[in-house]
Amino acid sequence: MVTASKSAKSSTAKASLAKRPPWGLSKRAFAISAVAVLALAALYWTNAGSAAGKFNFQVGRPGPGELAPPIRLGSPTFGTFNLADYRGKTVLLYFQEGLMCPPCWEQIKDIERNIKQFQDLHIEQIVSVTTDPAELLQKQKATYKIDTPVLSDPDLAVSRAYSTNKYGMMGGTHNGHSFIVVGPDGRIQWRADYGGAPDYTMFVPAKNLLADLRRGLGKE
Repeated sequence: MVTASKSAKSSTAKASLAKRPPWGLSKRAFAISAVAVLALAALYWTNAGSAAGKFNFQVGRPGPGELAPPIRLGSPTFGTFNLADYRGKTVLLYFQEGLMCPPCWEQIKDIERNIKQFQDLHIEQIVSVTTDPAELLQKQKATYKIDTPVLSDPDLAVSRAYSTNKYGMMGGTHNGHSFIVVGPDGRIQWRADYGGAPDYTMFVPAKNLLADLRRGLGKE
């Protein structure tokens, strides 16, 4: 015979169990939360780390100490850029894949957000070079709202002179992800080709790029 007291306890226990989520659901929620935490940690690690050498790069030719090949290219909003006009100044050249590479354009935005730190390294002008037509570059600049001049090198004349088309994933038809510092005397001071095999890197956080620059320029 079940007493009233035992019946009440049984009802309370059942109600308590009914309020608990199924164990499978709890495990699923925990797994989702864990993945989210790991993703945020990875994002933080990628963007917060500023150590030099975090992203592998090669050094192509012409390299440090060599004269920078001439550049005279058009830009949709900047007019004609002539590297010879910048003798006496330090210029950072950024050769990138172009329209098909959204991270390459985010790279420019990230550089612009940290422009003061590049200026602290005495870099007075930054220009980007792609193999895309000038009229399409104008639309892309407007889409990404960037101020950095983007030069059009459709026949790859300049890109081949700097061999930056050898460090990408497009079989030599486009640039990869290369940065070259040309000093006041017209000679290359530092070079990093990030876009080559096996990593094919198409975005380097500005903090890491600056760290590599400081090390390469001897300004750590």
